[in-house]
Amino acid sequence: MFQERHPLIGRKLASANPAPVSIHSIDNSARFSLRIAPADLAAASGVWGAPLPPTIGEFTASAGRIAACIGPDEWYLIAPLGDQDAIEASFADLYKTTVHSLVDVGHREVGIAVEGPEAANALQSCIAADINSMPVGSARRTIIDRVQIILIREADDRFRIEVWHSFADHVWHLLAGICREFELGL
Repeated sequence: MFQERHPLIGRKLASANPAPVSIHSIDNSARFSLRIAPADLAAASGVWGAPLPPTIGEFTASAGRIAACIGPDEWYLIAPLGDQDAIEASFADLYKTTVHSLVDVGHREVGIAVEGPEAANALQSCIAADINSMPVGSARRTIIDRVQIILIREADDRFRIEVWHSFADHVWHLLAGICREFELGL
């Protein structure tokens, strides 16, 4: 299976204890791009099993599932791998009544967690957007060293990066270098 061979499985970087910033790979997940008219959001929320955020830049998390609104009619959905078939079947049933598009993007995306008291500052060093002003519970599509990512702020000191598989190693090594600089106090 392609997802089992991505370059980040099992990686973790935090050498100081406690580390000012650490990174680690996130377990494989089911990932989807959902396009649906905002007027039909209630129907999609019912199928998803939790409310989908109505506002661009918000995310919701419930029962291991994450939904981020990243466009006027676009949501990025993350769920445990074991839920994938049920999600696909539920949204397939929704096609009978509601126009939408659900695309499995799990083969192209991997997750990286960035956490610690200096996580926001570490990300700020390589992302032009103002990371420190990003509230907890927000998500955005942004750029890290010319690579498009989805950045989710899960807590004051914890971020989740969703990045294309082909760029994961590049982003990992960039973050590893930044972690080392924070560890050395540079």
